[in-house]
Amino acid sequence: MNIIITLLILGMIIIIHELGHFLTAKFFKMPVEEFALGMGPTLLSHEGLETKYALRAIPVGGFVNIKGMEVDSVVEDGFNSKPPLQRFLVLVAGVVMNFILAFLIIAGSLFYNGKMTTPKEAPIIGYVMENTKAIEQLKVGDEILEIEGQKVAKWDDINIINNKISETEMKFLIKRNEKIFETIVHLTYDNERKYYFIGIIPEYEKQRYGLVEGIKSSWEVYKNLFKTIVIGFKQLVTGEVSPEEMSGPVGMIKIVGSISQRGVGALLWLTALLSINIGFFNLLPFPALDGGRIIFVLLEVFGLKVNKKFEEKFHMIGMIILFTFIILITFNDFLKILR
Repeated sequence: MNIIITLLILGMIIIIHELGHFLTAKFFKMPVEEFALGMGPTLLSHEGLETKYALRAIPVGGFVNIKGMEVDSVVEDGFNSKPPLQRFLVLVAGVVMNFILAFLIIAGSLFYNGKMTTPKEAPIIGYVMENTKAIEQLKVGDEILEIEGQKVAKWDDINIINNKISETEMKFLIKRNEKIFETIVHLTYDNERKYYFIGIIPEYEKQRYGLVEGIKSSWEVYKNLFKTIVIGFKQLVTGEVSPEEMSGPVGMIKIVGSISQRGVGALLWLTALLSINIGFFNLLPFPALDGGRIIFVLLEVFGLKVNKKFEEKFHMIGMIILFTFIILITFNDFLKILR
């Protein structure tokens, strides 16, 4: 199931990316030969009026084959025959679509979930922290009636009791789905702060965002997420983060499996994160990537036209390096599993 979810997430991100190239190319009247999801042999295909739509065997990447991109090709309205600005917009459109997808997911999530304001008056659990012992006995939605025989009327009562904790376990009286029962909750020790804690967060009241406030909040979240990803790439380049810490296709399946336990909302946020990652990665000035091709178009804008045969070989070398990199990361994923 995790494999299917991973393929669906990556497939959606890739389709959106390639759709950016496709729609922009169509807008500038460039003939598109094929719109493909995946690489390798064709599994399924459909012949449109001008374009072949295909699903290929290797579920990595995808492409839009615009006529006239090859060396020495002479095609009416082909890619190379168009002005540099149009070619630039076609190349950058995929990345822009990835960034737009991420923003729409974040905005949709914030508008749907609303904003958290103050804790509800009743002592109802809104979240149980992961890696705490309490997660074995307590659930989201539980109403705490008593702790160690002391009545709990509001969440502040829990905080008062929590500050007096010295035991490793406590007796809770819980109301869950209209049933009342007692349970022993094991506490978690914080080695850094040297104290025991329960590990629960209250349920909060929700308020809907107004249109302007929601867009502004979405933009702030989006900016912070984007900044985090840029810092991550910078740390990778400077060597602060080892390539061994990166995850490939196999590692992605494991990450999706872990995130999926938190629900659809968490998977959508992961999709937004990956969409920005993939968009930013494609923007890097590396051969075979959109960023690498954009560099050559920009050189042409400034009057430095590079030999097309050299450019093609340059991108071919980049493609080989990228596939080698993917194979190495995938191999590293398997090593992590074996360890």
